[in-house]
Amino acid sequence: MPASFLRSLTCAAALLLTTAPLASAEGLAGAYLAGRAATFDSDFAASARYYTRALVRDPQNVTLMENLVYAQLSLGDIKSALPVAKRMQEEGVRSQVANIVVAGSFALAEDYAALLARDVAEFQISPLVDGLLDAWAHMGQGSVSQALEQFDIVGQQEGLRFFALYHKALALASVGDYEGAEALFSDNEGQLGRSSRRAAIARVQVLSQLGQNEQALEVLVDSFGAGFDPALTAMADQLSAGETLAFTIAPSPKEGMAEVFYSLAQALSGEAANDYVLMYTRMATVLKPDHVDAILLSAGLLDQLGRYELSIDTYKQVPRDNADFHAAELGRAEALRRAGNPQAASEVLQQLARDFPDHIAVQTDLGDLMRQQEDYTAAVAAYDRALDLSEEGAQNRWFLLYARGICHERLKMWDEAEADFRAALEIDPEQPQVLNYLGYSLVERQEKLDEALSLIERAVAARPDSGYIVDSLGWVLYRLGKYEEAVGHMERAVELMAVDPVVNDHLGDVYWAVGRKLEAQFQWRRALSFIKPDDTDTEADPARIRRKLEIGLDAVLVEEGADPLKVANEG
Repeated sequence: MPASFLRSLTCAAALLLTTAPLASAEGLAGAYLAGRAATFDSDFAASARYYTRALVRDPQNVTLMENLVYAQLSLGDIKSALPVAKRMQEEGVRSQVANIVVAGSFALAEDYAALLARDVAEFQISPLVDGLLDAWAHMGQGSVSQALEQFDIVGQQEGLRFFALYHKALALASVGDYEGAEALFSDNEGQLGRSSRRAAIARVQVLSQLGQNEQALEVLVDSFGAGFDPALTAMADQLSAGETLAFTIAPSPKEGMAEVFYSLAQALSGEAANDYVLMYTRMATVLKPDHVDAILLSAGLLDQLGRYELSIDTYKQVPRDNADFHAAELGRAEALRRAGNPQAASEVLQQLARDFPDHIAVQTDLGDLMRQQEDYTAAVAAYDRALDLSEEGAQNRWFLLYARGICHERLKMWDEAEADFRAALEIDPEQPQVLNYLGYSLVERQEKLDEALSLIERAVAARPDSGYIVDSLGWVLYRLGKYEEAVGHMERAVELMAVDPVVNDHLGDVYWAVGRKLEAQFQWRRALSFIKPDDTDTEADPARIRRKLEIGLDAVLVEEGADPLKVANEG
Protein backbone atom coordinates (compact mmCIF):
# COMPACT_ATOMS: atom_id res chain seq x y z
CA MET A 1 0.00 0.00 0.00
CA PRO A 2 1.66 3.29 -1.05
CA ALA A 3 2.45 5.51 1.92
CA SER A 4 1.11 8.65 0.20
CA PHE A 5 -2.34 7.06 -0.21
CA LEU A 6 -2.52 6.00 3.43
CA ARG A 7 -1.26 9.38 4.65
CA SER A 8 -4.01 11.20 2.77
CA LEU A 9 -6.70 8.93 4.22
CA THR A 10 -5.41 9.08 7.79
CA CYS A 11 -5.29 12.88 7.55
CA ALA A 12 -8.93 12.83 6.44
CA ALA A 13 -9.74 10.64 9.43
CA ALA A 14 -8.07 13.03 11.82
CA LEU A 15 -9.95 16.00 10.37
CA LEU A 16 -13.28 14.22 10.51
CA LEU A 17 -12.89 13.19 14.14
CA THR A 18 -11.17 16.18 15.75
CA THR A 19 -11.76 19.52 14.02
CA ALA A 20 -15.49 20.14 14.42
CA PRO A 21 -16.17 23.45 16.23
CA LEU A 22 -17.73 23.46 19.66
CA ALA A 23 -21.45 23.94 20.03
CA SER A 24 -22.13 27.00 22.10
CA ALA A 25 -25.86 27.57 22.26
CA GLU A 26 -27.13 27.89 25.82
CA GLY A 27 -29.44 25.14 26.95
CA LEU A 28 -27.82 22.38 24.96
CA ALA A 29 -24.43 22.45 26.65
CA GLY A 30 -25.21 19.48 28.91
CA ALA A 31 -26.36 17.20 26.11
CA TYR A 32 -23.56 18.37 23.85
CA LEU A 33 -20.85 17.84 26.44
CA ALA A 34 -22.26 14.43 27.38
CA GLY A 35 -22.33 13.47 23.70
CA ARG A 36 -18.80 14.72 23.20
CA ALA A 37 -17.56 12.74 26.20
CA ALA A 38 -19.34 9.64 24.91
CA THR A 39 -17.73 10.14 21.49
CA PHE A 40 -14.24 10.28 22.98
CA ASP A 41 -15.11 7.11 24.89
CA SER A 42 -16.40 5.49 21.66
CA ASP A 43 -19.78 4.97 23.35
CA PHE A 44 -21.71 5.33 20.13
CA ALA A 45 -25.15 4.53 21.54
CA ALA A 46 -24.82 7.22 24.22
CA SER A 47 -23.40 9.66 21.64
CA ALA A 48 -26.42 9.13 19.40
CA ARG A 49 -28.84 9.72 22.29
CA TYR A 50 -27.17 12.90 23.54
CA TYR A 51 -26.61 14.42 20.10
CA THR A 52 -30.22 13.71 19.12
CA ARG A 53 -31.31 15.55 22.26
CA ALA A 54 -29.01 18.47 21.53
CA LEU A 55 -30.09 18.65 17.88
CA VAL A 56 -33.73 19.07 18.91
CA ARG A 57 -32.68 22.30 20.65
CA ASP A 58 -30.39 23.48 17.84
CA PRO A 59 -31.53 21.81 14.59
CA GLN A 60 -29.21 23.84 12.33
CA ASN A 61 -26.01 23.02 14.22
CA VAL A 62 -23.68 21.34 11.70
CA THR A 63 -21.38 19.91 14.39
CA LEU A 64 -24.28 18.17 16.10
CA MET A 65 -25.57 16.79 12.81
CA GLU A 66 -22.19 15.36 11.80
CA ASN A 67 -21.53 13.83 15.20
CA LEU A 68 -24.99 12.25 15.25
CA VAL A 69 -24.58 10.74 11.77
CA TYR A 70 -21.13 9.46 12.72
CA ALA A 71 -22.44 7.78 15.91
CA GLN A 72 -25.37 6.16 14.10
CA LEU A 73 -23.20 4.87 11.27
CA SER A 74 -20.75 3.46 13.84
CA LEU A 75 -23.68 1.50 15.24
CA GLY A 76 -24.57 0.30 11.73
CA ASP A 77 -27.86 2.19 11.90
CA ILE A 78 -27.96 3.79 8.45
CA LYS A 79 -31.74 4.13 8.56
CA SER A 80 -31.52 6.59 11.47
CA ALA A 81 -28.46 8.34 10.04
CA LEU A 82 -29.88 8.94 6.58
CA PRO A 83 -32.38 11.80 7.18
CA VAL A 84 -29.77 13.97 8.89
CA ALA A 85 -27.11 13.08 6.32
CA LYS A 86 -29.47 14.08 3.50
CA ARG A 87 -30.25 17.37 5.20
CA MET A 88 -26.55 18.12 5.49
CA GLN A 89 -26.09 17.55 1.77
CA GLU A 90 -29.16 19.63 0.92
CA GLU A 91 -27.67 22.50 2.90
CA GLY A 92 -24.33 22.14 1.13
CA VAL A 93 -22.41 20.89 4.16
CA ARG A 94 -19.18 19.11 3.27
CA SER A 95 -19.09 16.00 5.44
CA GLN A 96 -17.38 12.73 4.61
CA VAL A 97 -19.50 10.70 6.97
CA ALA A 98 -22.73 12.16 5.57
CA ASN A 99 -21.50 11.41 2.05
CA ILE A 100 -20.79 7.80 3.02
CA VAL A 101 -24.31 7.40 4.41
CA VAL A 102 -26.07 8.95 1.41
CA ALA A 103 -24.01 7.04 -1.19
CA GLY A 104 -24.45 3.86 0.84
CA SER A 105 -28.20 4.35 0.94
CA PHE A 106 -28.30 4.62 -2.86
CA ALA A 107 -26.29 1.40 -3.09
CA LEU A 108 -28.58 -0.33 -0.58
CA ALA A 109 -31.62 0.66 -2.64
CA GLU A 110 -29.77 -0.38 -5.83
CA ASP A 111 -30.52 3.12 -7.15
CA TYR A 112 -27.59 3.14 -9.56
CA ALA A 113 -28.84 6.17 -11.48
CA ALA A 114 -28.80 8.23 -8.26
CA LEU A 115 -25.28 7.04 -7.47
CA LEU A 116 -24.02 8.13 -10.88
CA ALA A 117 -25.92 11.42 -10.69
CA ARG A 118 -24.47 12.53 -7.34
CA ASP A 119 -22.03 15.44 -7.39
CA VAL A 120 -18.78 13.71 -6.44
CA ALA A 121 -16.82 16.97 -6.49
CA GLU A 122 -19.21 18.48 -3.96
CA PHE A 123 -19.90 15.37 -1.85
CA GLN A 124 -16.71 13.36 -2.06
CA ILE A 125 -15.93 10.33 0.06
CA SER A 126 -12.50 9.57 -1.41
CA PRO A 127 -11.17 9.14 -4.97
CA LEU A 128 -10.96 5.39 -4.45
CA VAL A 129 -14.44 4.85 -3.01
CA ASP A 130 -16.19 7.28 -5.35
CA GLY A 131 -14.46 5.88 -8.42
CA LEU A 132 -15.17 2.25 -7.57
CA LEU A 133 -18.79 2.98 -6.60
CA ASP A 134 -19.31 4.61 -10.00
CA ALA A 135 -17.83 1.58 -11.74
CA TRP A 136 -20.09 -0.82 -9.87
CA ALA A 137 -23.09 1.46 -10.53
CA HIS A 138 -22.39 1.10 -14.26
CA MET A 139 -22.36 -2.67 -13.70
CA GLY A 140 -25.72 -2.32 -11.98
CA GLN A 141 -27.12 -0.54 -15.04
CA GLY A 142 -25.79 -3.28 -17.31
CA SER A 143 -23.12 -1.04 -18.85
CA VAL A 144 -20.20 -3.45 -18.49
CA SER A 145 -17.96 -1.65 -20.96
CA GLN A 146 -18.43 1.67 -19.14
CA ALA A 147 -17.75 -0.05 -15.84
CA LEU A 148 -14.51 -1.56 -17.10
CA GLU A 149 -13.42 1.84 -18.38
CA GLN A 150 -14.16 3.35 -14.97
CA PHE A 151 -12.14 0.67 -13.18
CA ASP A 152 -9.23 1.50 -15.49
CA ILE A 153 -9.58 5.23 -14.73
CA VAL A 154 -9.39 4.50 -10.99
CA GLY A 155 -6.34 2.30 -11.55
CA GLN A 156 -4.46 5.14 -13.21
CA GLN A 157 -4.41 7.12 -9.96
CA GLU A 158 -1.39 6.85 -7.70
CA GLY A 159 -1.59 3.94 -5.30
CA LEU A 160 -4.98 2.66 -6.50
CA ARG A 161 -3.98 0.16 -9.19
CA PHE A 162 -4.37 -3.02 -7.14
CA PHE A 163 -7.75 -1.92 -5.78
CA ALA A 164 -8.99 -1.21 -9.28
CA LEU A 165 -7.71 -4.49 -10.72
CA TYR A 166 -9.19 -6.49 -7.85
CA HIS A 167 -12.63 -4.93 -8.29
CA LYS A 168 -12.43 -5.22 -12.05
CA ALA A 169 -11.76 -8.96 -11.67
CA LEU A 170 -14.70 -9.28 -9.28
CA ALA A 171 -16.96 -7.39 -11.68
CA LEU A 172 -16.02 -9.67 -14.57
CA ALA A 173 -16.69 -12.74 -12.42
CA SER A 174 -20.04 -11.31 -11.31
CA VAL A 175 -21.29 -11.42 -14.91
CA GLY A 176 -19.82 -14.86 -15.61
CA ASP A 177 -16.64 -13.78 -17.39
CA TYR A 178 -14.45 -16.05 -15.33
CA GLU A 179 -11.80 -16.24 -18.05
CA GLY A 180 -11.39 -12.46 -17.94
CA ALA A 181 -11.26 -12.48 -14.15
CA GLU A 182 -8.62 -15.23 -14.08
CA ALA A 183 -6.53 -13.36 -16.64
CA LEU A 184 -6.30 -10.47 -14.17
CA PHE A 185 -5.68 -12.71 -11.15
CA SER A 186 -2.97 -14.75 -12.88
CA ASP A 187 -1.10 -11.78 -14.36
CA ASN A 188 2.37 -11.00 -12.95
CA GLU A 189 2.71 -14.53 -11.55
CA GLY A 190 -0.56 -14.28 -9.64
CA GLN A 191 0.40 -11.19 -7.66
CA LEU A 192 -3.15 -9.81 -7.53
CA GLY A 193 -4.53 -13.08 -6.16
CA ARG A 194 -2.01 -12.94 -3.30
CA SER A 195 -2.77 -9.33 -2.33
CA SER A 196 -5.30 -10.32 0.38
CA ARG A 197 -7.14 -13.30 1.82
CA ARG A 198 -10.33 -12.37 -0.03
CA ALA A 199 -8.47 -11.90 -3.31
CA ALA A 200 -7.00 -15.40 -2.96
CA ILE A 201 -10.41 -16.88 -2.18
CA ALA A 202 -11.99 -15.02 -5.11
CA ARG A 203 -9.37 -16.49 -7.46
CA VAL A 204 -9.94 -19.99 -6.08
CA GLN A 205 -13.68 -19.62 -6.67
CA VAL A 206 -13.09 -18.32 -10.19
CA LEU A 207 -10.82 -21.27 -11.03
CA SER A 208 -13.41 -23.68 -9.69
CA GLN A 209 -16.07 -22.04 -11.86
CA LEU A 210 -13.72 -22.66 -14.80
CA GLY A 211 -13.56 -26.35 -13.90
CA GLN A 212 -9.94 -26.07 -12.73
CA ASN A 213 -10.26 -27.45 -9.21
CA GLU A 214 -6.77 -28.92 -9.20
CA GLN A 215 -5.21 -25.54 -9.96
CA ALA A 216 -7.57 -23.93 -7.46
CA LEU A 217 -6.20 -26.26 -4.76
CA GLU A 218 -2.66 -25.32 -5.74
CA VAL A 219 -3.54 -21.63 -5.38
CA LEU A 220 -5.13 -22.33 -2.00
CA VAL A 221 -2.00 -24.05 -0.70
CA ASP A 222 0.30 -21.46 -2.26
CA SER A 223 -1.68 -18.62 -0.66
CA PHE A 224 -2.24 -20.05 2.82
CA GLY A 225 0.27 -22.84 3.34
CA ALA A 226 -0.68 -26.19 4.78
CA GLY A 227 -2.26 -24.91 8.00
CA PHE A 228 -5.83 -24.28 6.87
CA ASP A 229 -8.49 -22.90 9.20
CA PRO A 230 -11.95 -24.57 9.11
CA ALA A 231 -13.22 -22.25 6.35
CA LEU A 232 -10.27 -23.02 4.08
CA THR A 233 -10.41 -26.71 4.98
CA ALA A 234 -14.06 -26.84 3.91
CA MET A 235 -13.15 -25.16 0.64
CA ALA A 236 -10.29 -27.60 0.02
CA ASP A 237 -12.55 -30.57 0.78
CA GLN A 238 -15.12 -29.36 -1.77
CA LEU A 239 -12.44 -28.88 -4.40
CA SER A 240 -10.95 -32.32 -3.73
CA ALA A 241 -14.41 -33.84 -4.05
CA GLY A 242 -14.82 -32.28 -7.48
CA GLU A 243 -17.51 -29.84 -6.38
CA THR A 244 -17.78 -26.43 -8.05
CA LEU A 245 -17.37 -23.54 -5.63
CA ALA A 246 -19.90 -20.75 -5.92
CA PHE A 247 -18.58 -17.26 -6.57
CA THR A 248 -19.56 -15.48 -3.36
CA ILE A 249 -17.14 -12.59 -2.92
CA ALA A 250 -19.13 -10.08 -4.99
CA PRO A 251 -21.78 -11.79 -7.11
CA SER A 252 -23.85 -8.60 -7.59
CA PRO A 253 -23.21 -4.86 -7.94
CA LYS A 254 -24.57 -4.16 -4.45
CA GLU A 255 -22.23 -6.76 -2.96
CA GLY A 256 -19.44 -5.33 -5.09
CA MET A 257 -20.07 -1.96 -3.43
CA ALA A 258 -19.95 -3.64 -0.03
CA GLU A 259 -16.54 -4.94 -1.05
CA VAL A 260 -15.48 -1.38 -1.93
CA PHE A 261 -16.08 -0.21 1.63
CA TYR A 262 -14.47 -3.34 3.06
CA SER A 263 -11.42 -2.99 0.80
CA LEU A 264 -10.75 0.48 2.14
CA ALA A 265 -11.36 -0.60 5.75
CA GLN A 266 -8.92 -3.45 5.36
CA ALA A 267 -6.29 -1.12 3.90
CA LEU A 268 -6.75 1.42 6.69
CA SER A 269 -6.86 -1.09 9.54
CA GLY A 270 -3.83 -0.44 11.72
CA GLU A 271 -3.05 2.77 9.86
CA ALA A 272 -5.98 5.03 10.76
CA ALA A 273 -8.00 5.49 13.95
CA ASN A 274 -10.15 2.45 14.76
CA ASP A 275 -13.37 4.47 14.96
CA TYR A 276 -12.68 5.95 11.53
CA VAL A 277 -12.12 2.50 9.99
CA LEU A 278 -15.32 1.32 11.67
CA MET A 279 -17.42 3.58 9.44
CA TYR A 280 -16.33 1.62 6.38
CA THR A 281 -16.77 -1.83 7.90
CA ARG A 282 -20.25 -0.88 9.09
CA MET A 283 -21.26 0.29 5.63
CA ALA A 284 -19.92 -2.94 4.16
CA THR A 285 -22.20 -4.99 6.42
CA VAL A 286 -25.16 -2.68 5.79
CA LEU A 287 -24.85 -3.55 2.09
CA LYS A 288 -23.96 -7.20 2.66
CA PRO A 289 -25.14 -8.41 6.07
CA ASP A 290 -23.38 -11.76 5.65
CA HIS A 291 -20.00 -10.17 4.84
CA VAL A 292 -18.26 -12.16 7.57
CA ASP A 293 -14.85 -10.56 7.11
CA ALA A 294 -16.40 -7.12 7.62
CA ILE A 295 -18.30 -8.39 10.67
CA LEU A 296 -15.10 -9.79 12.18
CA LEU A 297 -13.18 -6.60 11.47
CA SER A 298 -15.98 -4.47 12.98
CA ALA A 299 -16.04 -6.63 16.10
CA GLY A 300 -12.27 -6.49 16.42
CA LEU A 301 -12.26 -2.71 16.09
CA LEU A 302 -14.96 -2.40 18.75
CA ASP A 303 -12.92 -4.64 21.04
CA GLN A 304 -9.86 -2.42 20.56
CA LEU A 305 -12.01 0.64 21.29
CA GLY A 306 -13.08 -0.91 24.58
CA ARG A 307 -16.72 -1.33 23.52
CA TYR A 308 -16.80 -4.96 24.59
CA GLU A 309 -20.56 -5.47 24.66
CA LEU A 310 -20.90 -4.09 21.14
CA SER A 311 -17.99 -6.27 20.07
CA ILE A 312 -19.56 -9.39 21.59
CA ASP A 313 -22.92 -8.64 19.94
CA THR A 314 -21.19 -8.11 16.59
CA TYR A 315 -19.32 -11.43 16.80
CA LYS A 316 -22.67 -13.10 17.47
CA GLN A 317 -23.85 -12.01 14.01
CA VAL A 318 -21.80 -14.82 12.45
CA PRO A 319 -24.15 -17.83 12.30
CA ARG A 320 -23.11 -21.19 13.71
CA ASP A 321 -23.28 -22.89 10.31
CA ASN A 322 -20.83 -20.41 8.75
CA ALA A 323 -17.36 -21.76 8.03
CA ASP A 324 -15.85 -18.78 9.89
CA PHE A 325 -17.94 -19.32 13.03
CA HIS A 326 -14.84 -20.52 14.89
CA ALA A 327 -13.07 -17.20 14.16
CA ALA A 328 -16.03 -15.25 15.49
CA GLU A 329 -16.14 -17.36 18.64
CA LEU A 330 -12.40 -16.92 19.22
CA GLY A 331 -12.92 -13.17 18.96
CA ARG A 332 -15.97 -13.28 21.22
CA ALA A 333 -14.03 -15.18 23.85
CA GLU A 334 -11.28 -12.56 23.80
CA ALA A 335 -13.83 -9.74 24.09
CA LEU A 336 -15.48 -11.53 27.03
CA ARG A 337 -12.11 -11.91 28.72
CA ARG A 338 -11.26 -8.25 28.21
CA ALA A 339 -14.71 -7.30 29.51
CA GLY A 340 -13.82 -9.00 32.78
CA ASN A 341 -15.86 -12.16 32.22
CA PRO A 342 -13.24 -14.94 32.02
CA GLN A 343 -15.72 -17.65 33.03
CA ALA A 344 -17.91 -16.93 29.98
CA ALA A 345 -14.79 -16.74 27.79
CA SER A 346 -13.69 -20.13 29.12
CA GLU A 347 -17.09 -21.65 28.34
CA VAL A 348 -16.92 -20.34 24.76
CA LEU A 349 -13.42 -21.74 24.22
CA GLN A 350 -14.19 -25.10 25.83
CA GLN A 351 -17.22 -25.52 23.57
CA LEU A 352 -15.08 -24.55 20.59
CA ALA A 353 -12.47 -27.11 21.63
CA ARG A 354 -15.20 -29.76 21.57
CA ASP A 355 -16.50 -28.58 18.20
CA PHE A 356 -13.03 -28.12 16.66
CA PRO A 357 -10.75 -30.58 18.46
CA ASP A 358 -8.19 -30.45 15.67
CA HIS A 359 -7.88 -26.66 15.41
CA ILE A 360 -4.56 -25.37 16.76
CA ALA A 361 -5.75 -21.77 17.28
CA VAL A 362 -8.66 -22.92 19.44
CA GLN A 363 -6.43 -25.05 21.66
CA THR A 364 -3.82 -22.29 21.85
CA ASP A 365 -6.36 -19.65 22.88
CA LEU A 366 -7.84 -22.02 25.46
CA GLY A 367 -4.37 -22.62 26.86
CA ASP A 368 -3.65 -18.89 26.96
CA LEU A 369 -6.90 -18.16 28.81
CA MET A 370 -6.35 -20.95 31.32
CA ARG A 371 -2.81 -19.71 31.91
CA GLN A 372 -4.05 -16.16 32.48
CA GLN A 373 -6.58 -17.55 34.97
CA GLU A 374 -3.77 -19.47 36.69
CA ASP A 375 -5.37 -22.84 35.91
CA TYR A 376 -2.00 -24.18 34.81
CA THR A 377 -3.03 -27.84 34.69
CA ALA A 378 -5.84 -27.11 32.22
CA ALA A 379 -3.51 -24.84 30.27
CA VAL A 380 -0.90 -27.60 29.93
CA ALA A 381 -3.57 -29.97 28.60
CA ALA A 382 -4.60 -27.43 25.94
CA TYR A 383 -1.00 -26.71 24.95
CA ASP A 384 -0.30 -30.45 24.78
CA ARG A 385 -3.13 -30.82 22.29
CA ALA A 386 -1.95 -27.81 20.25
CA LEU A 387 1.58 -29.21 20.11
CA ASP A 388 0.26 -32.59 19.01
CA LEU A 389 -1.56 -30.84 16.16
CA SER A 390 1.40 -28.69 15.05
CA GLU A 391 4.06 -29.93 12.67
CA GLU A 392 7.41 -30.85 14.17
CA GLY A 393 9.81 -27.96 13.63
CA ALA A 394 7.05 -25.50 12.71
CA GLN A 395 8.09 -21.95 13.57
CA ASN A 396 5.04 -21.26 15.74
CA ARG A 397 5.87 -24.21 18.04
CA TRP A 398 8.34 -22.06 20.00
CA PHE A 399 5.45 -20.11 21.55
CA LEU A 400 3.49 -23.23 22.48
CA LEU A 401 6.57 -24.73 24.13
CA TYR A 402 7.34 -21.44 25.88
CA ALA A 403 3.78 -21.05 27.18
CA ARG A 404 3.66 -24.65 28.35
CA GLY A 405 7.03 -24.17 29.99
CA ILE A 406 5.66 -21.24 32.01
CA CYS A 407 2.79 -23.44 33.20
CA HIS A 408 5.16 -26.26 34.13
CA GLU A 409 7.32 -23.78 36.05
CA ARG A 410 4.29 -22.45 37.94
CA LEU A 411 3.27 -26.03 38.74
CA LYS A 412 6.78 -26.53 40.21
CA MET A 413 7.62 -29.07 37.49
CA TRP A 414 11.01 -27.57 36.74
CA ASP A 415 12.50 -30.42 34.72
CA GLU A 416 9.55 -30.30 32.31
CA ALA A 417 9.66 -26.48 32.22
CA GLU A 418 13.37 -26.34 31.44
CA ALA A 419 12.93 -28.95 28.71
CA ASP A 420 10.17 -26.85 27.13
CA PHE A 421 12.23 -23.64 27.23
CA ARG A 422 15.26 -25.32 25.70
CA ALA A 423 13.12 -26.96 23.00
CA ALA A 424 11.67 -23.53 22.19
CA LEU A 425 15.18 -22.13 21.83
CA GLU A 426 16.10 -24.95 19.43
CA ILE A 427 13.39 -23.57 17.13
CA ASP A 428 14.15 -19.85 17.71
CA PRO A 429 17.56 -19.55 19.42
CA GLU A 430 17.42 -15.77 19.91
CA GLN A 431 13.80 -15.46 21.04
CA PRO A 432 14.11 -12.84 23.80
CA GLN A 433 11.02 -13.91 25.78
CA VAL A 434 12.31 -17.46 26.12
CA LEU A 435 15.90 -16.39 26.80
CA ASN A 436 14.69 -14.06 29.54
CA TYR A 437 12.28 -16.49 31.19
CA LEU A 438 14.77 -19.36 31.23
CA GLY A 439 17.59 -17.10 32.42
CA TYR A 440 15.48 -15.48 35.13
CA SER A 441 14.18 -18.85 36.33
CA LEU A 442 17.72 -20.18 36.63
CA VAL A 443 18.64 -17.09 38.65
CA GLU A 444 15.72 -17.61 41.02
CA ARG A 445 16.70 -21.27 41.42
CA GLN A 446 20.36 -20.28 41.98
CA GLU A 447 21.36 -22.65 39.20
CA LYS A 448 23.78 -22.22 36.27
CA LEU A 449 24.16 -18.51 37.01
CA ASP A 450 26.85 -17.93 34.39
CA GLU A 451 24.60 -19.42 31.71
CA ALA A 452 21.67 -17.43 33.08
CA LEU A 453 23.69 -14.22 32.69
CA SER A 454 24.55 -15.12 29.09
CA LEU A 455 20.93 -15.92 28.27
CA ILE A 456 19.64 -12.64 29.69
CA GLU A 457 22.38 -10.58 28.02
CA ARG A 458 21.26 -12.02 24.68
CA ALA A 459 17.66 -11.15 25.54
CA VAL A 460 18.61 -7.56 26.41
CA ALA A 461 20.56 -7.24 23.16
CA ALA A 462 17.37 -8.17 21.29
CA ARG A 463 15.00 -6.05 23.45
CA PRO A 464 16.97 -3.23 25.09
CA ASP A 465 13.78 -1.28 25.90
CA SER A 466 11.95 -4.12 27.64
CA GLY A 467 11.71 -3.31 31.33
CA TYR A 468 11.15 -6.94 32.30
CA ILE A 469 14.24 -8.11 30.44
CA VAL A 470 16.48 -5.28 31.67
CA ASP A 471 15.26 -6.04 35.20
CA SER A 472 16.32 -9.66 34.72
CA LEU A 473 19.83 -8.57 33.76
CA GLY A 474 20.13 -6.38 36.83
CA TRP A 475 18.78 -9.17 39.00
CA VAL A 476 21.16 -11.84 37.75
CA LEU A 477 24.09 -9.48 38.35
CA TYR A 478 22.78 -8.93 41.87
CA ARG A 479 22.49 -12.69 42.39
CA LEU A 480 26.09 -13.07 41.19
CA GLY A 481 27.20 -10.53 43.78
CA LYS A 482 28.02 -7.91 41.14
CA TYR A 483 26.06 -5.23 42.94
CA GLU A 484 27.66 -2.13 41.44
CA GLU A 485 27.13 -3.49 37.92
CA ALA A 486 23.52 -4.25 38.78
CA VAL A 487 22.63 -0.67 39.83
CA GLY A 488 22.55 0.93 36.38
CA HIS A 489 20.48 -1.86 34.84
CA MET A 490 17.97 -1.86 37.70
CA GLU A 491 17.61 1.93 37.51
CA ARG A 492 17.01 1.64 33.78
CA ALA A 493 14.37 -1.05 34.41
CA VAL A 494 12.54 1.29 36.82
CA GLU A 495 12.66 4.05 34.19
CA LEU A 496 11.00 1.67 31.74
CA MET A 497 8.46 0.28 34.26
CA ALA A 498 8.05 3.00 36.86
CA VAL A 499 5.04 1.53 38.67
CA ASP A 500 5.94 -2.16 38.58
CA PRO A 501 6.22 -3.47 42.17
CA VAL A 502 8.71 -6.25 41.38
CA VAL A 503 11.16 -3.98 39.59
CA ASN A 504 10.99 -1.35 42.35
CA ASP A 505 11.50 -4.06 44.99
CA HIS A 506 14.53 -5.36 43.10
CA LEU A 507 16.02 -1.88 42.85
CA GLY A 508 15.58 -1.51 46.62
CA ASP A 509 17.55 -4.72 47.20
CA VAL A 510 20.33 -3.58 44.87
CA TYR A 511 20.52 -0.17 46.57
CA TRP A 512 20.75 -1.88 49.96
CA ALA A 513 23.54 -4.13 48.68
CA VAL A 514 25.69 -1.13 47.70
CA GLY A 515 25.02 0.71 50.96
CA ARG A 516 22.38 3.19 49.70
CA LYS A 517 19.98 2.23 52.49
CA LEU A 518 17.70 5.27 52.53
CA GLU A 519 17.14 4.92 48.78
CA ALA A 520 16.50 1.21 49.27
CA GLN A 521 13.79 1.94 51.83
CA PHE A 522 12.25 4.51 49.49
CA GLN A 523 12.07 1.92 46.65
CA TRP A 524 10.56 -0.72 48.93
CA ARG A 525 7.85 1.73 50.00
CA ARG A 526 7.20 2.51 46.32
CA ALA A 527 6.95 -1.20 45.59
CA LEU A 528 4.41 -1.64 48.39
CA SER A 529 2.30 1.22 47.03
CA PHE A 530 2.10 -0.47 43.61
CA ILE A 531 0.99 -3.91 44.81
CA LYS A 532 -2.72 -4.43 44.14
CA PRO A 533 -4.62 -6.04 47.05
CA ASP A 534 -6.16 -8.69 44.77
CA ASP A 535 -2.89 -9.59 43.00
CA THR A 536 -1.89 -13.00 44.34
CA ASP A 537 0.57 -13.81 41.55
CA THR A 538 3.10 -11.01 42.01
CA GLU A 539 6.69 -11.86 42.97
CA ALA A 540 6.74 -8.78 45.18
CA ASP A 541 5.70 -10.22 48.57
CA PRO A 542 4.25 -7.35 50.66
CA ALA A 543 4.95 -9.14 53.96
CA ARG A 544 8.59 -9.65 53.02
CA ILE A 545 8.95 -6.04 51.88
CA ARG A 546 7.53 -4.78 55.19
CA ARG A 547 9.97 -7.02 57.03
CA LYS A 548 12.85 -5.52 55.03
CA LEU A 549 11.69 -2.07 56.05
CA GLU A 550 11.59 -3.14 59.69
CA ILE A 551 14.95 -4.94 60.05
CA GLY A 552 16.83 -4.52 56.77
CA LEU A 553 17.62 -6.92 53.93
CA ASP A 554 20.62 -8.55 55.61
CA ALA A 555 18.57 -9.60 58.63
CA VAL A 556 15.75 -10.89 56.43
CA LEU A 557 18.21 -13.07 54.53
CA VAL A 558 19.51 -14.46 57.80
CA GLU A 559 15.93 -15.22 58.91
CA GLU A 560 15.39 -17.05 55.64
CA GLY A 561 18.55 -19.08 56.05
CA ALA A 562 20.25 -17.48 53.04
CA ASP A 563 23.83 -16.19 52.91
CA PRO A 564 24.12 -12.55 53.98
CA LEU A 565 24.99 -10.07 51.29
CA LYS A 566 28.54 -9.55 52.44
CA VAL A 567 29.25 -13.27 52.09
CA ALA A 568 27.79 -13.33 48.59
CA ASN A 569 29.79 -10.23 47.69
CA GLU A 570 33.04 -11.70 48.91
CA GLY A 571 32.39 -14.79 46.83
